[in-house]
Amino acid sequence: MDVLQAIVLGIVQGLTEFLPISSSGHLRVVPAFFGWEDPGAAFTAVTQLGTMAAVLVFFRQDLWKILVATLRSVPGERWRSPDLDARVGWLIVLGTIPISVIGLAFKDVIESGARDLYVIGIALIVFSFVILRAEAVGRQDRKIGQITARDGLIIGLAQAIALIPGVSRSGATISAGLVLGFNRVDAARYSFLLSVPAVVLSGLFEMRSIGSDHGGAAAGFTATAVATVLAFVVGYASIAFLLRFVANHSIAIFCGYRVLLGVAVLALAGAGLIS
Repeated sequence: MDVLQAIVLGIVQGLTEFLPISSSGHLRVVPAFFGWEDPGAAFTAVTQLGTMAAVLVFFRQDLWKILVATLRSVPGERWRSPDLDARVGWLIVLGTIPISVIGLAFKDVIESGARDLYVIGIALIVFSFVILRAEAVGRQDRKIGQITARDGLIIGLAQAIALIPGVSRSGATISAGLVLGFNRVDAARYSFLLSVPAVVLSGLFEMRSIGSDHGGAAAGFTATAVATVLAFVVGYASIAFLLRFVANHSIAIFCGYRVLLGVAVLALAGAGLIS
């Protein structure tokens, strides 16, 4: 991978990580459109550390309060702690368990078979209708202060589904929040906070593979570093945009783009024009 490719993919990662359109899917599809090699799952996981750094900076005050409150909380209270910050902290821990277990159990499938263009195209299309349904049935009359252990586990399971490229981690978790009755802004904020441990652990785990070839282009340290820095800068702006956007708009607007992209991927892959 050269620096130009790293620049393009870093911007793509930053733009797509927080929008419900699948960053991992785009990091597989965009290189295919340009005729580049698949950068691989390791590159995707590590560049996500850039966008995760954006979350840490953007929500630094919230995350610090959550961390302190969680460490100070009474172990027996955990999921039912009267302190909202402590409860959210424990629920983030609970919600991270599904993606950790499933990610390790199906690591080989995720890094190879799940990156198939047909899988991504189908996931982009099918999950668009899940998002539309979530917007249709969501009451949006609950706030984050009403979150329970059941809610945390369900949203955590939704996050695990997003291990399939094309689904979208933010799309899955925000949709789960909407189905559970949370308003869009709180669903989006919790989605971002929940992503921290999963993405950090995944990125650190995959960092050892950078520079090697696991079914994709060997992305070196320099290219990966460039992409990660750009992902941070663009990702920070994307967080601010999405939080403003969901305050007054439905995320269903992204479904049209998802369907068009999914159809294009399937058609081009079927015609042998991309691989």
